[in-house]
Amino acid sequence: MSRRTLLAGVALLLSGAGGYAQTADKYPDKPIRLVVPFPPGGPTDVFARVLSVGLAEQLGQQVIIDNKAGAGGNVGTEMVAKAKADGYTLLFGTAATHGINVSIYDSLPYDPLKDFELVALTGLVPMVLLVPPDQPRTLKELIAKLRAEPGKWSYGSSGNGTTNHLAGELFKTRAGVDVVHVPYRGSGPALQDLMAGRLAFMFDSFGTSLEQIKAGKLHAVAIMADKRSQIRPDVPTTAEAGLPDFVGGTWNVVAAPAGTSTEIVGRLNAAVNTALREAKVGERLRQLGIEAVTDSTPASTRAFVEAEIAKWRAIVKMAGAKID
Repeated sequence: MSRRTLLAGVALLLSGAGGYAQTADKYPDKPIRLVVPFPPGGPTDVFARVLSVGLAEQLGQQVIIDNKAGAGGNVGTEMVAKAKADGYTLLFGTAATHGINVSIYDSLPYDPLKDFELVALTGLVPMVLLVPPDQPRTLKELIAKLRAEPGKWSYGSSGNGTTNHLAGELFKTRAGVDVVHVPYRGSGPALQDLMAGRLAFMFDSFGTSLEQIKAGKLHAVAIMADKRSQIRPDVPTTAEAGLPDFVGGTWNVVAAPAGTSTEIVGRLNAAVNTALREAKVGERLRQLGIEAVTDSTPASTRAFVEAEIAKWRAIVKMAGAKID
């Protein structure tokens, strides 16, 4: 190789590096697409839309919600995993896409860790144990009733392999009860049957059940969390109610395709945290039953997701739940 050729190659590399840094410095200079891998109108979609407004204010660019539903969130998630790593296509991931699906599907078209830069953990939604008004109103009384009548009662979920299904299976094991799982197409139909007394109990989020709780149509027995919720501080934790180490729920993360620069990831992380600290955003999320996380880092988000994958893998194995 001649000296002239070598110098030309070095110059090309340097110009490319400089151009990349310049691009990162100017980021973002056009609208950003935030892919929601679930249908419009659901809890994940509503949360993403609330966050998108705050993000747009912080970044100075429009943040466009793009719903790409299908296969338990896998369709939209795969699309982002394969998108250009330039910070303009992001994912609003969930406990399903980045915690459960890797264990419950025989084949997953993406890797929740290797295929993404995990930008920020945005919110936590603990599960709450719900019963209709005519069922026992304490956890100990409910467990005693279910044990006394094995096989008689059912619990509902929003579908096989969902968070509330797996929470119910974990409850069966931990509480030592024999109940039948009834999967529905979404939380709405399951909650309707729960309120009608066709089900003994159900695990769901405050976001989808808060109005029914306030109206007295459902009773919140206990929340699957380490501490009481700001939304309903009158509801005891499962540990307080008599079932320790029974914690779980849904959550959301902002993720970018693997290879997105650390500068862009850092810019996005700061924007997400700042947006979530806004009082109007926090209040809206509380109304939705979401507890905002305002201090995550890319490293802490990755550690959280790794721990969640391990936790749900153990629960899926115990429940024997699989989706082909």
